[in-house]
Amino acid sequence: MKLAPHLHRLGNDIVASYLVDLPEGITLIDAGLPGHWHDLRRELAELGRPMSDIRGLVLTHGDSDHIGFAERLRREAGVPVFIHADDAHRVRTGEKPKTPMGPARLGPTLGFFAYGIRKNALRTAHVSEVIEVADGAVLDLPGAPVVIGMPGHSPGSIAVHVPAVDAAFVGDALTTRHVLTGRTGAQPAPFTDEPAEAIDSLDRLAAVSASWVLPGHGAPWRGSPSDIAAAVRASA
Repeated sequence: MKLAPHLHRLGNDIVASYLVDLPEGITLIDAGLPGHWHDLRRELAELGRPMSDIRGLVLTHGDSDHIGFAERLRREAGVPVFIHADDAHRVRTGEKPKTPMGPARLGPTLGFFAYGIRKNALRTAHVSEVIEVADGAVLDLPGAPVVIGMPGHSPGSIAVHVPAVDAAFVGDALTTRHVLTGRTGAQPAPFTDEPAEAIDSLDRLAAVSASWVLPGHGAPWRGSPSDIAAAVRASA
């Protein structure tokens, strides 16, 4: 789905990833669920771009609902996969601490897991080879993505700022639709390792200049990072 010139979303408000389409090539942010591979191929066909135009995939963190087609893309198309060093073990093994589910409603929770089953979440492959990045890195990829450390949801959670499309991609640093309650609006994401640390990390997001904030779950936010950071704090 096209959000703006050169900016596209794969998936939906339940699980989303993003495609930055520039003349020099394509950068992907997150890889959703394995079944989103077909969404990726469809979006590329609509753009008239071959898979070989994808220069890199940047993961906001290593959880399974963000790495869905990453290993397939790496293996079949030779696309490098970038992730913060502190989440490299998670993305290679799937190992993570158990976190409380927190509040939940039956309908939205069942909907989230049913969508995952439809999109082959049970067949998610770990990523066997990654390029580790650090806070502040400017990646040599289309749009020159900037890595912004956002620890809390996971140790290596990041936001990815792409000035070329005026967007900050935030993964699960926050959400605009709680997958377990169905509540919409800016709020903390569930399944967060260290909730207090995740709230503190919002200060780093608030300093970014962008007009789109794009989460892994929920509707795109058309507004400033500072405004959504304040809204998340207010709802916490």
